[in-house]
Amino acid sequence: MVTFVLTIMSESTKKKKIAILGSTGSIGKQALDVIRQNPDKFEVEVLTAYSNDELLLQQAKEFKPNAVVIVDESKYQNLNNELWNEGIKVYAGEEALSQVVQMEEIDLVLTALVGFAGLKPTMSAIEANKPIALANKETLVVAGDLVTAAADQKRVPILPVDSEHSAIFQCLVGEFHNKIEKIYLTASGGPFRGWKREDLAKVTKAQALKHPNWEMGAKITIDSATLMNKGLEVIEAKWLFHLNSQQIDVIVHPQSIIHSIIQFEDGSMKAQMGLPDMKLPIQYAMAYPQRIESNFPRFNFLDYPKLTFEKADTDTFGNLSLAYKALDKGGTSACALNAANEITNRAFLDEQIGFLQIAEINERVMNDCSFIQKPKLKDYFNCDKEARELAERLIKL
Repeated sequence: MVTFVLTIMSESTKKKKIAILGSTGSIGKQALDVIRQNPDKFEVEVLTAYSNDELLLQQAKEFKPNAVVIVDESKYQNLNNELWNEGIKVYAGEEALSQVVQMEEIDLVLTALVGFAGLKPTMSAIEANKPIALANKETLVVAGDLVTAAADQKRVPILPVDSEHSAIFQCLVGEFHNKIEKIYLTASGGPFRGWKREDLAKVTKAQALKHPNWEMGAKITIDSATLMNKGLEVIEAKWLFHLNSQQIDVIVHPQSIIHSIIQFEDGSMKAQMGLPDMKLPIQYAMAYPQRIESNFPRFNFLDYPKLTFEKADTDTFGNLSLAYKALDKGGTSACALNAANEITNRAFLDEQIGFLQIAEINERVMNDCSFIQKPKLKDYFNCDKEARELAERLIKL
């Protein structure tokens, strides 16, 4: 049984009031596109950003939320001055994220924050019985046991927004009582599909940021290039669908048309297909359990006469194999891996390390970081801090 079906979200004619955590990022902006196209079904209750106060201001003036949060407290005064006459409440700081998601009016919290920062506000929203549309995979990667246990206890649905997990969820609708034998998460292979280690040694930031199929933020684009994004999705799938590592396979599908596949115990398989466009899984999660009309481009089989599949190269792209190791070891392993990767990803973008060093440093941190088999929430925060410090030291060597 998957966490997000323990509570069936009621079908209602009233507009859903949405809180978007990370509204200035790629997922947040696309979520606002969905709301813009469906003003009769959704309205914005809360918008948040880390430091992009200019875009947050534009969004707030257009969508008129009840409240906005800017994490960077130095940007608070200007934002507050601008929105005072609009009647929009302005809050600042990390703690405000965890407080604002508990507002009574909110019907759904879309967590589109990047990285570990999504954990605390997501837990806070679950505590307040707010359904979660989860675009922040790191929340489940880092502390999937605690997050899913809290959601189960509160009977709060967690609706996946990642295209691969949304695909599995869509294939499971009507099948929740049937046993999953295996799932296949598809990967585009990124910009370096087929490359070998000697080729990757000289990869530049500009090359790594050119994804062949998807338009995403810089962090997730680099993660896609190293296959870490797919590794994080493997761990996320474990918690969303209650699977073990042997039930989760990754296959490279360069066309990115089949978004993932589920195989049942009778051998039957279901796949969810469509053009690579994140607005569809975002809309599906926001509108669930209904499907609503969209003007998204439609897939045409004649435009894709061949759909191909390849084995993922875990020898060359070590981050994917590290994710499987972390999944099997459990405890704080995935937390350490994720923290290290957030540091090495940024270091590569800042041109402090080479492409291959990302996985090398991630592995050393995962192996050297203190390990706790059955961590509490504070242990995850301690592990995250320790792993980041280890990664920083290794980068400077």
